[in-house]
Amino acid sequence: MPKHQETRHLPYTPTQMFDLVSNVEAYPEFLPWISAIRVRSDSETEMVADMIVGFKGVKESFTSRVHKHRPDHVRVDYLDGPLKHLHNEWAFRDDGQGGVLVDFEVEFEFKNRLFEMLAGQFFDKALRKMIGAFETRAAQLYAGESGNSSSSAHSAA
Repeated sequence: MPKHQETRHLPYTPTQMFDLVSNVEAYPEFLPWISAIRVRSDSETEMVADMIVGFKGVKESFTSRVHKHRPDHVRVDYLDGPLKHLHNEWAFRDDGQGGVLVDFEVEFEFKNRLFEMLAGQFFDKALRKMIGAFETRAAQLYAGESGNSSSSAHSAA
């Protein structure tokens, strides 16, 4: 089962990063392969949404429950779709210097073993592209509101 964990140091506040990550409706505006989002329900602490993901002519839809704990944690639990399992967590920690440490973890498993093997080949590249999209979006939204950026990362396979 593909799994990835890393921590990034960014020049934003935990609240800014929480707002960016929990704004699932905006994902099609900046995340690669996300073509549409349909929010079924939304509150301060929980959202249920359908996401349509497309890549090279293949489109899949899946449903997730997003648990929101302002301003420091977002957890995504998979409900329905082509996967057997999906777990995604974001934690936002104040670095004490005006920035944030973002802890990110994702693991998933496809129901179809062929999809699992194909996804495994592209997992790292796709993940880097998506994490980069979040960082770029943060810079677009919050430029000039915070200090300088530095990143550190570690991953587990």
